[in-house]
Amino acid sequence: MSETVFGYHAVQSIVRHEPNRIQAIHALNDRRDKRMQSLCELARNQGVTVVTCARSDLDALVDGQHQGFVALLQPPLQGASASIISESALTKLIERASSPLILILDGVTDPHNLGACLRSADAAGVTAVIFPRDKSADVTDVARKVASGAADTVPWLRVTNLARTLRLLKHAGVWIIGTDGEAQESLFERDLTGPCAIVLGSEGSGMRRLTRELCDFTVKLPMAGAVTSLNVSVAAGVCLFEAVRQRGANPA
Repeated sequence: MSETVFGYHAVQSIVRHEPNRIQAIHALNDRRDKRMQSLCELARNQGVTVVTCARSDLDALVDGQHQGFVALLQPPLQGASASIISESALTKLIERASSPLILILDGVTDPHNLGACLRSADAAGVTAVIFPRDKSADVTDVARKVASGAADTVPWLRVTNLARTLRLLKHAGVWIIGTDGEAQESLFERDLTGPCAIVLGSEGSGMRRLTRELCDFTVKLPMAGAVTSLNVSVAAGVCLFEAVRQRGANPA
């Protein structure tokens, strides 16, 4: 079965960045607005086939709000996508960055949350997003739609052994900063201007034990209300943009 991407922004992004992967775009036949026309024109200019069809046909292709657009994709070739990177490419990205900022997701299982984290990571200009292959969401069509194109622009890496990758980062001079509600230090007290990787755990249990043990520091988000934690994608946005704020005021 073909991989799918759906929703206006997600389809537009795959057309712009990986048109060679698209088998065809299925577009709603009774939609005639400017966004429809511009996206179909962009696709055809890239040599992508556009097929118009009924809403029921689009509904049968995906389980979600497709907004009138579904792209059917070929499986990615090894190394063909600029956003899907290897550990060796990660090392090169770190070496090239003056002060790398990395987001690590330790067991985020909801593709909606993964997509939202990718979107925040792209907006914050992170060097890369890392998450494990085991017990973690993948970059599915749902995650891509929520990411609104960020899955094709921010470098991301699924790793077999997250602990090994954390050690690789530490060896490269990157500080590992985990988020933990029991931490003594607030996020806003920690210096985030240097090379650092911010780690967020799963939606329920947080970071795994070994991941926590490999952190150089742990920080918490101060909670002033009745709730004790934030949604992981919201927490990711807060952490990343605190780093952005600090780096704007105190360039590395």
